[in-house]
Amino acid sequence: MDEPLTILVAARDEETVISHTVTALRRGFPDAEVLVADDGSRDATADAAEQAGAIVLRLPRRGKGQALSAAERAAPPGRLLLCDADLAGDLTPLTAADGDVSVAAFAERIGGGFGIAKRVARALIEVLAGLQTREPLSGQRALSPAARARCFPVAAGFGCEVRMTIDAARSELEIHELELPLRHRATGRDLHGFVHRARQLRDVIYACGPQGVNFRGLRLPLIGWKIGVVNGPAVAAISALGLADDLWSGPERGFRAHLSRGGTTGVLKLLGIPAIGLLATRRVSGALLVGLAANALNQLDTRPGRALKAYLAVALAVEAPVGIAVLLLPYDLREMAMLGDAGSNALGGLLGLKSVERFTGRGRWVAIGALAGLTFLGERTSLGAWIERTPGVSWLDRLGRA
Repeated sequence: MDEPLTILVAARDEETVISHTVTALRRGFPDAEVLVADDGSRDATADAAEQAGAIVLRLPRRGKGQALSAAERAAPPGRLLLCDADLAGDLTPLTAADGDVSVAAFAERIGGGFGIAKRVARALIEVLAGLQTREPLSGQRALSPAARARCFPVAAGFGCEVRMTIDAARSELEIHELELPLRHRATGRDLHGFVHRARQLRDVIYACGPQGVNFRGLRLPLIGWKIGVVNGPAVAAISALGLADDLWSGPERGFRAHLSRGGTTGVLKLLGIPAIGLLATRRVSGALLVGLAANALNQLDTRPGRALKAYLAVALAVEAPVGIAVLLLPYDLREMAMLGDAGSNALGGLLGLKSVERFTGRGRWVAIGALAGLTFLGERTSLGAWIERTPGVSWLDRLGRA
C-alpha cells in the first residue's frame, strides 16, 4: 500500500495565482492534503489558498526553506510533494517515479538570467555530493519517507533545494530528474530579477556551508564565523574552536557533562579559549576574562538575538567594535541565520580582550568575579528561563523578534 501523500507549497505574496495552483493540485491529487505555508504575505495569499481548499500555516516572514520546514512538521507521516506557488502543469509523473527523490526539469526554459546561480549550484552539488544535476534549483520534488527523514528540516531560504539534493546524495538515496512540460512565472533580466537571483545565489552558498538547528527546529546557516574573520587572529582562533563545537559536538551541556566525558569539543573550548586569551594578553586575568566571557555569551545564545543584544550592551562600555554585530542582528532576530558557538564564543572572547585593555587590574578581577558567578548560575539553573520570567528584561529580550 502506498504511503499517504502531502503536498507542501511555500508562498509569499501569491494572491493572484495561489488559488489556481491549489485547485490544480487538488484535482491532480484528490487523496492528498495540500498544505500552504504562507511566508508572511502582505496580500490575501493565505485567504485565497484556504478558499481553494488548502490547509494554511500563517507564518512570519522567514524565507522559503523555513516555511517548508514548518509545513513539514505540521504534515502527517508519509511521502511529500513540494511545489512552487506559481506552478502550472502536471506533477503526477513525479509521484509515480521510482526512487527516493524525483525532481522536475522544465522541458522549456522561459525567462531567467545568465544562469550564474544555477551553474554555481550544479558545481557545489557535484563537489560536495559527487552528483551531476540538470535542475539543481527546481522546487518541484517528490520525496519518499526516507528522503523526508534525511532532508528535513531543509536549509534556509532559496538554498533549500540544493542542500536537499546534497543530503539525499550523501545518504545514498536514489535521485532522478524528470523532464516535464511545466510553466511558472520566470524572473526577467531586470532589477527585480537580478536582486532575486543574487539572494538565491547567497542562500545557495550558505546552504552548502555549516548548518545548525535552532530551538524552533529550523535549519539555519551558521554565520558566526564572520566575527572571527574580521576581528584579528585571537578572535579567529576562538571562533574556530566554536565552529568545531558546532560541527562535531555531542549531547553534552555544561562544564560537568563535558568534563565527565573527557575528550569532547566542549573540553577543547574549555582549555583552548583561555589559552588563546593568555597568549593574546600575557596575563592570567586576561585568560580568565576571555574564557569566562566567551562562555557567558555562549550560555545566552539560546534564543534569536539574545547574545548579540548582550554583546552590544557591554561593547559600548568596553569600546568593542559593534559593526558586525549590528549587521548580523536582524538576520539572527528573524531566524534567517544563527551565530552558533563560532559566533557567540567569538563575541565573548572579543569582549574579554577589550576588557583587559579597558580595565585596571582591580577592575578585571571584579569582572572575572561577576562572570564566574554568572557561569556558576548557568550551571545550576537556566539563564534563559530567568530572563523570560523577569519583567523588563524579558521585554528587551523579545524586542525585534519575528
